[in-house]
Amino acid sequence: MAFPQAAADAQGARHRLARGFILWLGLSLGLGCAVSARGETAATTTVPSAAAAETLDQSLSPECRVPGSKLYTLARLKAVKAALKEKRPIRVLAIGSSSAGLGASASYPVKLENALEQALPDVQVEVEARGLPGEVASGAGERLRTMVAELEPDLVVWQVGTNDALARVDIEAFGEALDESVQWIKSHDIDIVLIDPVFTESLADDAYYTQMVRTVQDVARREAVPLVHRYAAMRFLSTQRTSEAHMLGRHFRLNDLGLRCMAEHATRAISLSLLQPDAVKGDAANPDATKPDAAKSDSAKTGTTGAAPTRDP
Repeated sequence: MAFPQAAADAQGARHRLARGFILWLGLSLGLGCAVSARGETAATTTVPSAAAAETLDQSLSPECRVPGSKLYTLARLKAVKAALKEKRPIRVLAIGSSSAGLGASASYPVKLENALEQALPDVQVEVEARGLPGEVASGAGERLRTMVAELEPDLVVWQVGTNDALARVDIEAFGEALDESVQWIKSHDIDIVLIDPVFTESLADDAYYTQMVRTVQDVARREAVPLVHRYAAMRFLSTQRTSEAHMLGRHFRLNDLGLRCMAEHATRAISLSLLQPDAVKGDAANPDATKPDAAKSDSAKTGTTGAAPTRDP
């Protein structure tokens, strides 16, 4: 299920997003020696120096580029890897306020599907989008489980925390409900990627809101699932321009550019998480621990960082 985009945008995005994934395809699908877009082999790759840690990720569109340390935390995606090895379509369930009701080619699910298909050459991606009205701490997590059970995806990409933060729910209750939902999804051999709340200057100094962002980060770290640092990425991008208005519209809704950047950021996190090695013997004590080595090899070619977590708020 692929949707059309403007030709120039699709062609440019395909070159940017596919580069970093060539290495993983060579290693995991037996396509031979992995070679970067510059013709370098993995053997000649060097880990970027600390000085390069904040280099902008060149695989992203110019208007969406942020340092890798402000973009993602990586973890293994076992179910997606299994789908790739079995050469079957990857089923993705996109959940959140930007995942439904925006219509046609401008919607986030369409952008996410296109970005993933561009990043995973010759792989069919099927994105099913569902909105999730209400707060996780007030029962929305239960509705999410119903959606997951109905659709049986390989991967859930969940924008979470903004609705709860705006409703000023109890943060501890939110964290417990989110933790339980993530554990339930993982227990059914389904991968999950979390996307933390949006950034807005009006709440940048709000202790409650930033604590909500940190709670999502804490759950992702505790449950060892990939996290897209949307708050930190949007905050960084807002400093590169005159205001946040270039990405955020009314009522905490991302505009067209904000949706495109989020799709690219989620795709980057997913692509690099697929580079994480499978668990090996002796790793049983921490089977889901993030291992950034493979991502660092890829990052050295693209000028990005690996699985560097951020505590931006």
